[in-house]
Formats: sequence, C-alpha cells, structure tokens
Amino acid sequence: MTGAPRKAPLRIVMDARDNVAIVANDGGLPAGTRFDDGLTLCEQVPQGHKLALVDLKAGDAVLRYGVAIGYALHDIAQGSWVHEKRLQMPGARALQGLPMATVKPAPAEPLAGHSFQGYRNADGSVGTRNLLAITTTVQCVAGVVAQAAQRIRAELLPHYPNVDGVVALEHAYGCGVAIDAPDAVIPIRTLRHISLNPNFGGEVLVVSLGCEKLPPQRLLPPGSFPISDERSPQDGPDTVCLQDEAHIGYQAMLDHILARAQVHLERLNRRQRQAIPASELVVGVQCGGSDAFSGVTANPAVGYCADLLVRAGATVMFSENTEVRDAVEQLTARAATPEVAQDIVRELGWYDQYLERGRVDRSANTTPGNKAGGLSNIVEKAMGSIIKSGSMPISHVLAPGEKLKPDQRGLVYAATPASDFICGTLQLAAGMNLHIFTTGRGTPYGLAECPVVKVATRSDLARRWHDLMDVNAGTIADGEATVESLGRQMFQTLLDVASGRKTWAEQHQLHNALVLFNPAPVT
Repeated sequence: MTGAPRKAPLRIVMDARDNVAIVANDGGLPAGTRFDDGLTLCEQVPQGHKLALVDLKAGDAVLRYGVAIGYALHDIAQGSWVHEKRLQMPGARALQGLPMATVKPAPAEPLAGHSFQGYRNADGSVGTRNLLAITTTVQCVAGVVAQAAQRIRAELLPHYPNVDGVVALEHAYGCGVAIDAPDAVIPIRTLRHISLNPNFGGEVLVVSLGCEKLPPQRLLPPGSFPISDERSPQDGPDTVCLQDEAHIGYQAMLDHILARAQVHLERLNRRQRQAIPASELVVGVQCGGSDAFSGVTANPAVGYCADLLVRAGATVMFSENTEVRDAVEQLTARAATPEVAQDIVRELGWYDQYLERGRVDRSANTTPGNKAGGLSNIVEKAMGSIIKSGSMPISHVLAPGEKLKPDQRGLVYAATPASDFICGTLQLAAGMNLHIFTTGRGTPYGLAECPVVKVATRSDLARRWHDLMDVNAGTIADGEATVESLGRQMFQTLLDVASGRKTWAEQHQLHNALVLFNPAPVT
C-alpha cells in the first residue's frame, strides 16, 4: 500500500531582493530535498522556516520582505536552515529623521453599494450585536456579577429573542490603585469607553460595591454616558450598589441586579436590525500566535480587505506597538499629514520609555511559539505584522484607551501593547464593532463584546482546528487562492458576520476576560 503522493517542494519568496525563502510544505522538508531550479537543502528545514537561497558570509544582511531582518553570525551555505541562533538582530530604528507623510498615493476609487444588517443607536453609532452590558466599577463585585449574568442568561434572555446576550465587563481594577497617578487615566478611560461600545446600544447597567476608589460617578460622569431612545445625555448610569442597606442578604443583591437588567432588556428587545452602509463598520485587526505564514497569507489578505473597507468608507484600526515599532518608517511615511506622523512617533516613543522603565528589551517579543513557527526576531515579525494594515494613508492616531470621534474614519493607528487580550480590550474601548484575528500557531481567542473572525495562516491549522477558524488563508500558500481573492472573501464574510452570522468563537462562547493596560503604580 502506498501513501498519498508528497507535494513537490515549495518555497515562498516575499521580495525579489530576498536572499532567504520559507518552506511551505506541511511537515517541512528533509535534507537532500532538491527544488526545480537545482537548489538542494543541506539540512532539514521545518515548515515556515527560512532557507538560504545563496551562500551568506558572516556579517551579510539576511533579507526578507526586502529588508534586513538580521546579520549572519557566521558563514551560512546555500540551502541551509536560517534561524534565530544564526542571526544577529538589527538595532531599533531611531525615532528621529523619519520620513513624515512622504507617501502620496492616488486617491482610491470609492467602493459603493455595500451594506449589512446592524443596529442604529440613538447617538448615531452602529452596533453589529445587540448586547446588555453590566459594567463593574471594581474587582470586588466580579463574583456577584458573574452569578447575576448566569441567571440573566438562564431566566431572562429566553424572553427577549432580539437580545444577543449579556456581557459582564469584569476587570481587576477600581481599588488598591493610585487613582490620581498621571497614567491612571489610561485604565479609567478604557473602562469608560468600553461601556460606551456601540454593540451595547447605550443600555449599560453598572454594579458598584460602594467603597471603591473608582465610584460610578467618576467612571461614567453625567454627560459622558451614551444616550439611548429613552435616556438623555445628562442621565447618570443606572447603578446597583451592593453596599446599599436595602440589600438584606446575597439573594437580594442578585434579585436587584436582575430587576434592573430587565428594564434594559425590554428596551434592547424592541430594537431591530436594519440596512446599514458598510461605512459604519469599525473593524479592529490583530494577530496572535503568529508564524512565518502570517506575513505571507493571512495578514496580506487582511490588508487587502482593509483597503476595501476603507474604500467603502469604513474605519479600520490596527495596533500592537512592539509589532510595528521596527517598521516605524513605513508608518510615518504613510501618514496622511505630518501631524499624524508626529502622533505616531509620540505614541511609539512613549511606549519605548514605558519598556525602558520596566527594563524590558524589545527582543522579548517574539515568543517561543513565534520562533517555532519560523519567526526569528521582532524585526521579521514586524514586517509580516504591518502588512495587515493594507496600503491606505493613516488618517488618525489614538492613545491607549481613547475613543474614536465620529469624524475619525479611514485607517487608524490605535496604540496598544501587543498582548492579544490587552490589544482587544483597547480596541473595544476605541469603538470597534467587529474584529479580525489572524493566527498561525493557533489560539482560542474570543471576545464577548464583539464578534471575532478568526483567520488561519496555514491549511494544516485550519484542518486541525476546523471548528475554531472562520477563514483559511492557507489556501494562498497552497496555490488555491490569491491574496486578492481571499481579501474579497473576507470583506463579504465581515458583512455577513456584522449582519448576525455567528463566528466559531461566538458559537463556542470563547470569551476572554478584559485585560486593562495599567502603567500607573498601585498602592
């Protein structure tokens, strides 16, 4: 009996200047493998890892994406495995002398006629889901709120078929912190702005303990709270305080939360999906558990999709400071104006200083899993990460925890740490109503507050995690799709999900907890 025929050896080169390629075959390729042009592997090379296309001398630049991702520590023969232990990482690009708003592309042709079925909120924002949010002011109430949310799902939601779910916005903040420290503004405004996410429709219930340093009136002061069909901008948040003397026992606390929740559920249930222009989408893009295919398949396809979204008038946010830092000159050059370019420098410079205070070297990113997937260092990772932002001019920059203003559209850089969960939390605060997440190694990432479309970089991952990945970008490496065709497919997938089609993460209720970025000291 013979097994299935082995595919011909495949390698992928990203730029004509490159002197390395990555192995595309599942399982990698053994020593002695001969390519059509005669190049022969000197040693086994795992899938996604680099092979030398030419003889490299010690000190030679190793080029991928047309840039130096490292320098050979010693001579490397043609056909050899090029991995992180054979490379010296380049130094970080200085934040001075950068090209500032120098790329001036021709205006892109608008993409008209696309829409989705969403929820128009009274304040003008648009949701892709119709969710009841329970905001917590302090970590002390998390257990009670989790129990209340469980009861709401079991006892109340069946009576409100137009409500998609209930979300407990739990976090580890609110007390035991230096609440007035300069950087405390970041977690506070993050929590405030998540409460205003358009997927909640202005119907937010707040649960407070009563003695915390972050009371409801500071978290959501009058005037900051979103209007709804039956609330004015000056109304304060609907609040349940657990230390209220009217609560006689634990069940009374839960009953009070359920009673207040029912008021909001009644209003949410009266809402109906309606045709909304695609220009109202606010799409966050992110990658996690990345591998060498991230910058070859999934991220380029997401970048093509991002361009389509911007052409349709939508807003696309990309983030992850450490994963774009080594491509900073690409960002500042693509800024729409010199002022936007300076805002990029400001945010990346602030984060450089933050890392220095913590004595963290930039080489801490990449992870062991990234390296196992073929990414040698943060420079190589950054080149593959930046591609998911597409090619449009960067129109705006948001600091961590800031919220998009109604006139801030197009391609936006939302400055966040690279951690999947912190990045997702901050993009929610910025106003994201739909999320794309690419992964090569695999991660069961998901958000309760927003649908997450998961994209696999490799067909092997898509097959193994068949009920976790919504899109298989590995078809690009397999030769079955192009970046352009898959990007168009993603665009339609996003419209379908925005209209209510559940993602795998939603079907499995894969909901990661909110993780706040808190550079302020604790007490």
